[in-house]
Amino acid sequence: MLVIVAPGQGAQTPGFLTPWMEDDVFASRLHWLSAVAGLDLVEHGTVSDADTLRDTRVAQPLLVAAGLLGSLALFPHPADAFGRVGAVAGHSVGELTAAAGARAITAEQALVLVRERGRAMASAAATTATGMTAVLGGEREDVLATLARHGLTAANDNGPGQVVAAGTTEQLAALTADPPAKARLMPLAVAGAFHTEHMAPAVGHVARLAASVSVHDPRIPVISNHDGHIVHEGRDLLQRLVAQIARPVRWDRCLETMADLGVTGILEVPPAGTLTGIAKRALRGVETFALKTPDQLDAARDFVDRHGEGSLLTTTPTWRMVVSPAKGTFHVDADARDRDLLAAGVEIGGVSSLRDRVAVTAPHGGQVVEWLVEDGDPVSPGQPLLRLHPEGVE
Repeated sequence: MLVIVAPGQGAQTPGFLTPWMEDDVFASRLHWLSAVAGLDLVEHGTVSDADTLRDTRVAQPLLVAAGLLGSLALFPHPADAFGRVGAVAGHSVGELTAAAGARAITAEQALVLVRERGRAMASAAATTATGMTAVLGGEREDVLATLARHGLTAANDNGPGQVVAAGTTEQLAALTADPPAKARLMPLAVAGAFHTEHMAPAVGHVARLAASVSVHDPRIPVISNHDGHIVHEGRDLLQRLVAQIARPVRWDRCLETMADLGVTGILEVPPAGTLTGIAKRALRGVETFALKTPDQLDAARDFVDRHGEGSLLTTTPTWRMVVSPAKGTFHVDADARDRDLLAAGVEIGGVSSLRDRVAVTAPHGGQVVEWLVEDGDPVSPGQPLLRLHPEGVE
């Protein structure tokens, strides 16, 4: 099982795209995405300094463009990816990269959304003095309790021993004076408290734009930052991308879902290294590949050959299949079980785990062809539950 991951803000470094610009096809595509984004991504990816790259309005479009073009270099014919990649995931803004890579939105739509996302988040950050600090080590319960005591949000939960606190500068100063036991603090060079309530104004702006975006069901399952659930319905994915701006990134749950899927290989697209580093510590025994430069492409393709098995979505289109969003026990809704025709959005049951219960709906509705699980069956993320035939389709 192969999972492709896309990094978030902070992964960029000065000149990281310089070696890629020697490829005429890559360079041409980057010029095109620069025009879409209204930014000179070529300059920012090759000569801009670290201070310039820290600007949210620059970093976010640059990261999405780099990830998409790196994916295209790896899979020159995108359809090849649909038969090889089991799932995709992106950290923070990297979710836009993942959504476009899974063909839920186009590359151009992703660049417009990320351009406006970066501008809106920079504007929201300017209204109040806020920031973020990485909390490394310590006992998880103590870390979270300490953040709560200081009024801070765990904006990024990246796995064991890696939590990022976000809030006002006063709250972060209080954390510095009273840190969790056995933890090390590392202030981050970011413009504000991303993935917190401080970003609420940005959510409204991006939501208004997203309402006009034509979206498709992803061709590859997307693992959501919000809860680690598998998302296979396009409109749901787009809504999550918007809401994610002001709510925490649960990368720890994304990693849990990758483990539940049986991942054997994780490949990170440019600028790679951050997420594969986390995976090495959190998913022992899973092979990783950080694609940083074009001279690694042959080795990256070998990596794909070793781990790529594709997903059920390639042979069972999402428009006629309802799948489990998470690992747990499936309990069927009795009313839905007795119906031959289901309306769009109707609840067909729920997946229960030790953590919670997740309602499962039929996004598109249609004629029931067959149930693929029984009440009380254990299910895994992305497992087909119900096959539907859309109304009006022969």
